[in-house]
Amino acid sequence: MYTVPMDVPITDLRAHLSEWLEQARSGEEIIVTDRGVPVARLLGLDTSSILERLTFEGVISRPVLSEKIKARGQRRPSATSSVADLVSAQRR
Repeated sequence: MYTVPMDVPITDLRAHLSEWLEQARSGEEIIVTDRGVPVARLLGLDTSSILERLTFEGVISRPVLSEKIKARGQRRPSATSSVADLVSAQRR
């Protein structure tokens, strides 16, 4: 999947970030350099396969509920004063 890494200076990375990210997404390994010294490595991620592997290994599990949990029968708290008043009081 991964090939020989490519070196890219930081200035070139900034100027053409979307192109370098696309190459990383396609499986290339990009080594970011600062004045010729390697400082970072860009690798594409395939999150779906990672999640599937972790689910298969039992590290994570899929959610049981398919809908968002709602607070039922509870009143929403209301503010007694403004945030600015609270911050002013704490700074004294």
